[in-house]
Amino acid sequence: MMVDDDEEGLGENHNKTVNEEYKIWKKNAPFLYDVIITHALDWPTLTIQWFPDKESPAGKPYTLHRLLLGTHTSGVQQDYLQIAQVEIPKQLGGVDDDDDDGDDGALGEESYDEDRGELGRYGSHPSRIQIIQKIPHRGEINRARYMPQNPDLIATKSTSGSVFIFDRTKHPSQPDKGKESVCKPDIELVGQVKEGFGLDWSPVRTGHILGASEDMTICQWDLNSYAKGNTTIEPLNVYTGHSSVVGDVSWHFSSDYTFASVGDDRQLMIWDTRDHDRSKPKQNIEAHEKEILTVAFSPSNDNLLITGSSDNTIALWDTRSLNHKLHSFHAHTDEVLQLAWSPSHETIFASASADRRINVWDISAIGLEQSPDDAEDGPPELLFVHGGHTNRPSDLAWAPTGIGRKGAISEGAASSKTEKEGLGMDWFVASCAEDNVVQVWRMGESVWAGERKVVEDDDLE
Repeated sequence: MMVDDDEEGLGENHNKTVNEEYKIWKKNAPFLYDVIITHALDWPTLTIQWFPDKESPAGKPYTLHRLLLGTHTSGVQQDYLQIAQVEIPKQLGGVDDDDDDGDDGALGEESYDEDRGELGRYGSHPSRIQIIQKIPHRGEINRARYMPQNPDLIATKSTSGSVFIFDRTKHPSQPDKGKESVCKPDIELVGQVKEGFGLDWSPVRTGHILGASEDMTICQWDLNSYAKGNTTIEPLNVYTGHSSVVGDVSWHFSSDYTFASVGDDRQLMIWDTRDHDRSKPKQNIEAHEKEILTVAFSPSNDNLLITGSSDNTIALWDTRSLNHKLHSFHAHTDEVLQLAWSPSHETIFASASADRRINVWDISAIGLEQSPDDAEDGPPELLFVHGGHTNRPSDLAWAPTGIGRKGAISEGAASSKTEKEGLGMDWFVASCAEDNVVQVWRMGESVWAGERKVVEDDDLE
């Protein structure tokens, strides 16, 4: 009985710590962010991805964006593949388009709605996230990703091991009455017998997709082999190099035959799909001291990739010299669950950890000198820490703009005309966590601009 009491006490102390940290974060949020939009889902989602489209409704003070989500009900209720719509303000600080009173739209405490957990309101209209399409799914969705060449085709990693393909245009916005529990994927990709989380479409070869599994395999499927009347597709290739659970996979962004995989065997493997031996990777190395949970090729540098591990660290690698780790990133206090490179800034990536933090890193700052005070906040390459979740974050996604200037700054000197067309999206992130919460946020310009921020002469005293 003493053990149970101790465990209960530890749980209470943990919850107290989480609540205290969250209160501090909420208090400081108006000074750290330009925009925060918070939405509590009925059920947590393990996956999130930002669709590439954007709408600007005439006469409205916001732009419309879409997010790809799932549900994780643990069998209590029907699970769904979901698409959410997000309204993001065109301007900061509640300034209307026609407002000529000289207010520059600077964000302050008055723009933060503590009850809704939102920052960046416009007039009396709060930012909103709402579900606009629900497609019944067989079991919870571990991961969902749309095909980059056709975002209407969505792949989901199921708990059964199969990968389901849905053409969202062939499914109603809401399930027909009486068919709420009928899962009818347009295609089923078979070949794996256990669940997994790794799922990645090739950005180069249309229709090619990789899936990682707890059965220690990686399957590669080709949707171009689909034939009417047969909705099941067998793997094109099965890769068997790992000796334990395969945690994640990542296609190369310019090579149509190269991908990386990581697993519980602590191995980082680089594969060439042209090789006939599917049991031996082209390169491999024991990359971490514990299980490796996530891997991501850089979208802008053909040679760089990052790995995240249960050893709480992130490693930077150059595929031309895999026997030498370029750098280890230290700041997380628990396992690193997910990694994502910025599509707009070639040196920026984000990491989600079981420590409830999402960190944003800048590899161009590695090795910069710091003052003792700055060093207490973390290494120089740690750009920002998002502390808005009260439980483990399950996934994160950058807004897929790809239009920011390479390097760092693309918004610092945005014109008033650009602001009226909508906020630049290249610093926006969407994240989800096991606390049922989805957040869309942009760190403050003072964070990512730093000393490089453009200051107009009129702003100088």
